[in-house]
Formats: sequence, C-alpha cells, structure tokens
Amino acid sequence: MNLHSRTLSSAYMHWAKSQGSINYNLAVSGIPDYPLNEIPYRPEDIVLSGSGSYGYPPLLQAIASRYNISPDSVVTTLGASMANYLVMALLLQPGDEVLIEHPAYELFVSTAMFLGASVKRFERKFENGFQVKVTELEKIITPKTKLIVVTNLHNPTSVYTDEKSIKQLGELARSAGAKVLVGEVYLNTVFDRNPFTALHLGDEFITTNSLTKAYGLSGLRLGWICAEPEIARKLWRMIDLLYVNHGTLSERLGVRAFEYLETIVARSKAILDTNRALFNKFLDERNDIECISPEYGTVRFPRLKHGNVDRLVSVLRSKYDTLVAPGSYFEMPEHFRIGLCCKPEIFEEGLKRLGRGLDEV
Repeated sequence: MNLHSRTLSSAYMHWAKSQGSINYNLAVSGIPDYPLNEIPYRPEDIVLSGSGSYGYPPLLQAIASRYNISPDSVVTTLGASMANYLVMALLLQPGDEVLIEHPAYELFVSTAMFLGASVKRFERKFENGFQVKVTELEKIITPKTKLIVVTNLHNPTSVYTDEKSIKQLGELARSAGAKVLVGEVYLNTVFDRNPFTALHLGDEFITTNSLTKAYGLSGLRLGWICAEPEIARKLWRMIDLLYVNHGTLSERLGVRAFEYLETIVARSKAILDTNRALFNKFLDERNDIECISPEYGTVRFPRLKHGNVDRLVSVLRSKYDTLVAPGSYFEMPEHFRIGLCCKPEIFEEGLKRLGRGLDEV
C-alpha cells in the first residue's frame, strides 16, 4: 500500500473542531471542565520541567493502584487518542488484519487505515442492543488478524459489554495469536462498580483510558495504556520517537486528581444522572426517534425513524443554536449522537430545541 492510498486525516475530528461556538452543544461526549481551583494541588506541583524519564512514578502508582495492577503495566500518554494510536502503531504492520466494531469511533478506523492495515468489521446491531456477538468475529478472523478493537462502554451507544463477552474475545484472539485493544475511557462512568480493566482477563488484552470523558479534566491531556510489562516497555520506547515526556504540570495535577477522585466523581455522577433522566423523559415523549438507552455512559445514539439526519443537524445548527453529532461519522447515517454532558439547565433547553428541530424535519 503506497502513501497516497492511505487515510491521512480524520473526517470526524475535522468536523468536531470546525463547528465554532454553539450555545447548546449536545455533541460533546465529556463532562464539563472541572474547576481547577477545587483540586487541592500544592505549590510544589506547579513546575514546568521534570526528570524526562519513562513516566512520573507517583502518577504511574496512582493509576496502577486504582486498577490493582503493577506500575510496570502502565504507560501514560497525551490523552486516550494518542494511547490508541501508540497501541495500533506498535502491533500493526501494513497489510495486517485488524477487526474493528461497527459502528465505531471513527478515529480507530482512520488510524488503522493510516497505518496501512487491512480493516475488517464486525457488526454491533441495533436489533441486538448493540451487543458484541462473538459469533460475528468467528466468521471473519484469520491467521492474519493481529488486533481486535472494541470500546467498553461502546462509543457511540454507551452499551456495556460484560466480562464474559470480553473474555470470549480474548480467547478468540489468543487462538489466532492476536491482541485485543479495549477502549475503556467511557467505562469510568460505571461509577457504582469497582474499577475494572480487561487486562485482568489475560495478557492478550491492552486497554486505553484517560481523565477526560468521565471527570471533566480534558485540559490535562492525561491518558494511559494498561498492558503486560513487555508490551508496556515497547510502548515507552515508541514514545521516544514522538515526544520526550508528558507535560510535567499535567502529571502532577493528575496525581492530585486521583487523590481527589471521589469528589470529582460525585459531580460527574450528579450531572449524568440528571441528564439521563431528562433524556429518557424526552425519548418517551417522542415517536419519531428510537434509542437504546443504557444505565451508564455519557452519550446516546438515537435513530431517526423518518427524515434525514444531515438536514436535522443543519436545521438545529442554523435555527436553534444546537449541535448533535451526525451518525454518518459513525457509519450509521440514520442515527445521531447526543452527549449527556452539558450542565443540566443547558441540556434541558438543548433537548427542547432538538424537539423543535425534529418537529420541523
């Protein structure tokens, strides 16, 4: 595959970065920014240069302690997107097969194509509640398959995949000599369960995560990878090719955030619980959309029964100062994605405006 046949950009990220200021932005998938002055950081945290080593030990320990794994299995990165890129770049050579869920977060697909991989898809169908069906993967996995990619909670639907199904994916991958990449950034919103990472199910799993979506700390650009130590060491060496070290200030504030995480979680849970109830009420009152509405997550993925989603998005933006994410960016143009993440008063008004837009189209 030559350079000119490879994907060199992300259509979804370009769209997301090009929308400008919208007062009722229901397309965002992360909790609003947490007030920095409410994190009890210390004067010694405000430094701009660190040791330049492979990770900041207190931060590696904080992440490892949260998931009951060894710090040797943790690699910190510039956000979850960088984490996903690093894992795929390490494991995939041009021509290797990668199996990616459908619908999917667009960056997984475009990154695999950028790396020259042969992308094959397995379906997560609306009719099955967007659950992973391992039988779908059994039909398409081959000895050339090097990686299986899933998200849990699923992006764009927030559907939870239970440990039994994740374990079955691992067994299937192991039979082909492949790895499983599980994007767990939305799993953080399952607030009432003990933190879990698929890494506990076997060394064939590699997981990615961040402080962004569930906690309102996107500005720290603090992500991480959990992998068995040999893979982690290789990832650290790959980072040598991309940047010297993480932002020192972000690392130190990240440690404080983990110390204060219970309070941060309480704020996030209150926002999501309120907005989830508002959305469920809105859904019950509409007969023009249908939606799988799980118990957790920061996003929903309604299907428009009649009409055109692109027209709906256009009308909402131009007439109602409201934004939702077109389902075409998740390869399902009859759907659109809504974030449950605005401040509740903004979200409630945004739903009213969405209703007017739906009535119009």
